[in-house]
Parts: sequence; C-alpha cells; structure tokens
Amino acid sequence: MEKSLGIFEKYLWLWVFLCMLVGVAFSVYLPGFSGWLNNWKIGNVSIPIGICLFLMMYPALLNFQMNEVKNLLKAPKPILLTLFSNWIVAPIVASSLAYYFLEGKNQLIVALILLGSSPCTAMVIVWGSMAKGNQEQNVITTSINTITIMFLYAPVVILLTGVQGIIIDRYELFISVVVFIGFPMIAGFLSKKILIKSKGFDWFENTYRRIVGKIAIVALLITLIVLFALNGEVLVDNPQEMLLVSVPLLIGFILVVAFNILATKLLKLRYKEAVITVLIGSSSHFEIAIATAISLYGLGSQAALGTTMGLFWEVPIMLGLVYLGKYLHRKGFWRD
Repeated sequence: MEKSLGIFEKYLWLWVFLCMLVGVAFSVYLPGFSGWLNNWKIGNVSIPIGICLFLMMYPALLNFQMNEVKNLLKAPKPILLTLFSNWIVAPIVASSLAYYFLEGKNQLIVALILLGSSPCTAMVIVWGSMAKGNQEQNVITTSINTITIMFLYAPVVILLTGVQGIIIDRYELFISVVVFIGFPMIAGFLSKKILIKSKGFDWFENTYRRIVGKIAIVALLITLIVLFALNGEVLVDNPQEMLLVSVPLLIGFILVVAFNILATKLLKLRYKEAVITVLIGSSSHFEIAIATAISLYGLGSQAALGTTMGLFWEVPIMLGLVYLGKYLHRKGFWRD
C-alpha cells in the first residue's frame, strides 16, 4: 500500500493550471476546434469527456475491497467520523455557504452542492500514503465511500437543491450516477476479478494498477483541456464569477478541515488514524461533480466551471494538509 508522490503528482496543481490555460487558448484562438468537440455527444453527454471521465474513475474503483469493509467493526470510530463529515458536515457547509455568497447564481450554487456532496475515493490514497497514515483505514473508508456515493449522492443533491428552491433534472442526475459511478464500478469489479485470476494479485497490484493510474491522471488533464476549450468563452467573459465561487469554496475547506482536526483531537485518535480521517473527510470527488455538472447544464455552463474551480483549489489544499498533518504530529497534537 505504500505510495509516494512523484514530481508529476506532486505538482499536479501546476499541470491543472497549465491545462486550464491551454484550454482557454484553444477556445480563444481556435474556436472551430471547440465547436468540433462540442458536436461529439450523445444527448447531453460529451463523448470525449465521457471517455476521459471513465478513465479517471475506473482506477479509483479498483480500490474497492469488500473484505476490507468487513473490518469496520474492529475500529469504527475514525471511519464513522469520516462518514459523518462526508455526508453531513460537508454537504451542509457547502449548501449554506452557497446560499449566503451566491444568491441568485443557481448554477454556481449547484456546483458547490455537487462538490460538497461527493466524498473522495481516489486521490486520498496518494495523500494518505504521503502523510504516512493508516492505509488500511484509507482503503476501508474509500471502499465504503464507493458504495455510499452510488446510493446517497443523487438523493443528497436533490434534497439540498430542493431546499434552495432550485429545480434540477433528476433523470440526468441519476443517469450521471449510473454512467460515471455504476459502469466504472462494474468494470473495476469484473476486470479485477478476471485479471487476478489469470495474471495473479502481484501483477494486478504492481503492474496493471500503476499503468491505469497514470492513464487516469493523463485523462484528468485532457478532460480539463477539453472542458476549458469548450468553456473558455464563459471564463473569459465572466472571470468575476470564478472568483466569486472561489470564496465559499475556500471558506468551506477551512471550516470542514477545522471540524475534522478538532473532532479527531476530541476523540483522541492516534496520528495515523487522525490524518486519514482529516484528509478523506475534507476532500471531494471532483470527477463526479464535474461530470454531473456537465450532464445537467452542458459543457459551456457556469456549473461545469464552478466544479472545476473546486478541483483547482482542492489539489494544493490537500497537499498542504499533508504537511499540516505532519507538522501537528511533530508538535504532539495527536498521540502516536
């Protein structure tokens, strides 16, 4: 389970920023390219984005381990706290801040709700390893998140948007869950079972997963280029709205992180469990949020760009949390 960040992963936030610039440049200087990309779609689902999102989601869902979920009863406290943060604290904080800061900006409100209601199942494996946290707990929690997001994501989003008086297409929302979570989950389960049986566990874990993991990062960056190529005009014409959505996003991160740090201290968790709880409880599944925003409002929407801003801020913040966790550990904030 031990992983470390290479140069590429460590500076992922920089590549994200550069891909945004490349996408905007395509939109401004090659508008015909953007129009050509936009024609490749089935219904409201962009084929290029759909392929990239599948390649982003599939490696994350290879982490799913039902046997590990059964270990929940052995140490339930940190895992239950993480689930409480993921499904109660984060969605309520996101919805409340969206209502206060983004009144009248319905698509940006929905973007915040989509981000706040989607617990992470992918990048936290890397962050947790870098922080030297309890990786068994990491795998258990992300496995549980994989299950719960399939059944809770749509209802929570519908509830919170309904409270705000925002009407969304429930059919498109459920289609997004099935396509972008259900299909990769099934593909992950079947391919894992078949490949381990035919090639062995060591080959699957040390060769196959490393290859598809690298493909996932490339797919993420290509997705951003395509997204901003199709949305560049919206960004250029409305940069103030991207700044506007960043305010509640950053405040939300601060509040949720503070809650998780204080809760782990009050519950007297050890560092290895506490840091994983903070990391997972404070992160979001930006792939699903972006995919859902695109399905609901289209590639040229403010909702799509709003969720992408969540990704832009989350990567450096999560990397910062790794170092903050280590610093607090050295200062004796959590016990060993």
